[in-house]
Amino acid sequence: MTSEAFRLIGTPRFGGLLVVADHASNRVPAEIDLGIDPALMDEHIAIDIGVAGIAEAMAAQAGTAALLGNVSRLVCDTNRREDDPAVIPVSSDGHAIPGNVGIDREARLARFHRPFHARLTELLDGTPPALVLILHSYTPALKSAPGDLRPWHCGLLYDEDERGARAAQPLLEADGLIVGDQLPYSGKQYNAAIERHVESEGRPYLYIEIRQDLIADAAGQDEWAERLSRICGQVALSIS
Repeated sequence: MTSEAFRLIGTPRFGGLLVVADHASNRVPAEIDLGIDPALMDEHIAIDIGVAGIAEAMAAQAGTAALLGNVSRLVCDTNRREDDPAVIPVSSDGHAIPGNVGIDREARLARFHRPFHARLTELLDGTPPALVLILHSYTPALKSAPGDLRPWHCGLLYDEDERGARAAQPLLEADGLIVGDQLPYSGKQYNAAIERHVESEGRPYLYIEIRQDLIADAAGQDEWAERLSRICGQVALSIS
């Protein structure tokens, strides 16, 4: 199922796994002009590189479905609250986004933000999964802070409910990975998905960000899809 705001892949199943990748697309509708160099649309400010491939591979398995954002985070960032100025950013990692200045923000939210979250609510209420996997990727360093390296392979995010993160960390480390709480962003600061859909309802979840150079090609995406499918099954059992 595809709409302007989202793509749903796979068949949602009660007690299954739901993957949520809201930054999975760099699509910009033809009538929206962001006013930036088109080359930037292939960089992290526009899309979480690699997550769409992982989500699609995971959703090919029985019992797993994936809800993917179908518009660039520069058009509308569904992982931000509606009242956050960065939900429709006018700058990102040192790049100005002039096409987002002076727009009808209400119309943009109504077109993209609300339908995405409404569909996610329907999925969680209609076919409650055993675990929600919130999936993002990140750069080894931000261009605006090149000296602040992020050397770990993946970072875990949470707010009040640490169960998924604490269950997943030793499993990821057993695969030889360097794992830690994600920095400089955490689930205590940028937690729209956590706050609205999982912790507020007591739903088990795992929120992970993967370093994007590890998942920039199909081989890396397939490796992480297999890993996350395996680990999510173990996490779901341990915190249910």
